[in-house]
Amino acid sequence: MHSMDLHTMTQSLVTLAEDNMAFFLSQGPGETARRLSGVFAGIREQALGLEPALGRLLGVAHLFDLDAETPANGYRSLVHTARCCLAHLLHKSRYVASNRRSIFFRASHNLAELEAYLTALTQLRALAYYAQRLLATNEPGWLFFEGDEGLTADFLREYITLHKGCFYGRCLGFQFTPAIRPFLQTISIGLVSFGEHYKRNETGLSVAASSLFTSGRFAIDPELRGTEFERITQNLDVHFWKAFWNITEIEVLSSLANMASATVRVSRLLSLPPEAFEMPLIADPKLTVTISPPLAHTGPGPVLVRLISYDLREGQDSEELSRLVKSEGPRSLDLWPRPQQAPRSPSLVVHFHGGGFVAQTSKSHEPYLKSWAQELGVPILSIDYSLAPEAPFPRALEECFYAYCWAIKHCALLGSTGERICLAGDSAGGNLCFTVSLRAAAYGVRVPDGIMAAYPATMLQSTASPSRLMSLMDPLLPLSVLCKCVSAYAGGETEDHSDSDQKALGMMGLVRRDTALLFRDLRLSASSWLNSFLELSGHKSHPKSVPMAEPMRRSVSEAALAQPEDPLGTDPLKSLTLHDLSLRSSTKTSDTSELSLSAEKLGPSSTPSDVNFLLGPEDAQEEAEAQDELTTKNRGHSVSAAFPEGFYPRRSSQGPTRMPLYSSPIAKNPFMSPLLAPDSMLQSLPPVHIVACALDPILDDSVMFARRLRSVGKSVTLRVVEDLPHGFLSLAALCQETRQAAALCVERIRLILTPPEPASPRV
Repeated sequence: MHSMDLHTMTQSLVTLAEDNMAFFLSQGPGETARRLSGVFAGIREQALGLEPALGRLLGVAHLFDLDAETPANGYRSLVHTARCCLAHLLHKSRYVASNRRSIFFRASHNLAELEAYLTALTQLRALAYYAQRLLATNEPGWLFFEGDEGLTADFLREYITLHKGCFYGRCLGFQFTPAIRPFLQTISIGLVSFGEHYKRNETGLSVAASSLFTSGRFAIDPELRGTEFERITQNLDVHFWKAFWNITEIEVLSSLANMASATVRVSRLLSLPPEAFEMPLIADPKLTVTISPPLAHTGPGPVLVRLISYDLREGQDSEELSRLVKSEGPRSLDLWPRPQQAPRSPSLVVHFHGGGFVAQTSKSHEPYLKSWAQELGVPILSIDYSLAPEAPFPRALEECFYAYCWAIKHCALLGSTGERICLAGDSAGGNLCFTVSLRAAAYGVRVPDGIMAAYPATMLQSTASPSRLMSLMDPLLPLSVLCKCVSAYAGGETEDHSDSDQKALGMMGLVRRDTALLFRDLRLSASSWLNSFLELSGHKSHPKSVPMAEPMRRSVSEAALAQPEDPLGTDPLKSLTLHDLSLRSSTKTSDTSELSLSAEKLGPSSTPSDVNFLLGPEDAQEEAEAQDELTTKNRGHSVSAAFPEGFYPRRSSQGPTRMPLYSSPIAKNPFMSPLLAPDSMLQSLPPVHIVACALDPILDDSVMFARRLRSVGKSVTLRVVEDLPHGFLSLAALCQETRQAAALCVERIRLILTPPEPASPRV
């Protein structure tokens, strides 16, 4: 099905939609039949409207590729995602056409899925029009939105009002490989459950326990899950994401993850003292430059690093290194005594972890780092840099640069001779790989022999690009989350002082307190869990209207289609779709308005959200006034300029979005956004190998950075993996596709660590 060209797929879908629409129209006045007929009419309309927009994007997409061998950019990804949605609707339409007369045909279930994917198709059509607008506005060959900052904010403000919940319910992860969708569903259920308990000022085990028992209703109700997911991504602050992503730091969970990873001889957490030291200059090794300890924001402090090595090598059990070891409890015993030591490796990998600059540590990334250590046979030093918003830019850069220089100077202690050094990192860590190398060149010290960056962030301004449009549907990297993390790194997010008592307890105190609270939460959450099922049972026990007997029934399913029931008055709330809920708030509904979702002029809810607990009354009023101004002022001309007449995408009903729209001026600093570095700085970088994801909202960061490096004559490769989400390295053990993508990263590192063969003399 995916091998079909776009026109053939669209025409096949339209034909099936028309056939199904005619069938259900002939089934009498039943509500279900009418809605099925309406949803197929909507599918027909949206497919016909989407095809020319996608065709125009495909016609110019090749102009933004790195080269002919690397056909990848946000425009291509947007078209591919829309094709995935069309393919699913085509498959579902064929199923309905083949089974609609069967007594086993589940009309309500198929209706709910079709309505969800129709909403998704409508939103994808809106994204296609936004992408066309970017094409008309941007400079030729440039993927990022350029122009007046106020215009950029207007564009983002308009874009973030789009409805997103449909992509987090039944349609969750439809664009990714099927093997990864159960994981994404688990993550989404865990996130919305975690969000319910976040503001109870509890952490770790207690929140995890509470979330476990409240997750059941989100598992059985995808519409509720999608609505709650949208609310969380729009309204919760960066401290929530920091807490959620750091769940993997809990000792129990990290131990489970490490049980499934490779066994290594050395895994030691080291604390580098904040002492200045000298490094030789590359231009003249007789001269040195002083490398000062990190100072920004919090003053001098130690830098934590983790040494991982598959074999125990010379120097790794020395007294000098042992004095730097920081105790981690039982985990510090990962250094096994061995009678023999392997010689020092000629190579060393210095790793910077991802996490949006705000979360995670080397412990989160330890499972795949252990696999790297085994496959590459070299020591790996992973840097635990300080995190925003408590330590914004340039603290992380200073610590990573300091640790990099320390590793070069003390590589013998790490079990390496330092002949070849590779920087490796993912996401935010990829950004730090580039900026540390730029800083090393600026200091005149040794730059690494190469960089392997997986799905790196190279543009940290709040700006739009074709791939970032896909953050509307990305469950791991929504746009609001991306912007909040970047704002925190730039110093735009203030530290959360509401939990000063937790900070006073410290990590071990929190663990002890959470263990005490665990049993209380198990009791309370179990009670809540039982109550939720009793409520569901109560809904289901409501009597339904009994349909009049029919003189002749063709099949049970067709009789159900003809049943004239009122879904708004008699169906349990559980079975209602988002479409139903929008109808519930309406006092009058016409048949024609339900034939197409594009005919529903759904704007932001006029009722303030009662769950937006992070905004004070004054802030909420200002945000609401700004939203109203957008509705009355901007939509009159900006939306009509982006969308054809008569097309109205669904708008979010979650109220004002708490998201920074304006970039801090510091985001233009090339040590924060390396994509904006001048040519002279980029020419100082070593060979670069980038592994990106075709469906990643920050794919364009990789494509544009590779194009810039290519334009200044630097050695760069770009490999783009298909059908995987951002962060696949942390999912390496999940399925075959993630394992292959992780192996590609290892292959790129191996290329860097392999010394170039000397040129053979000419005869």
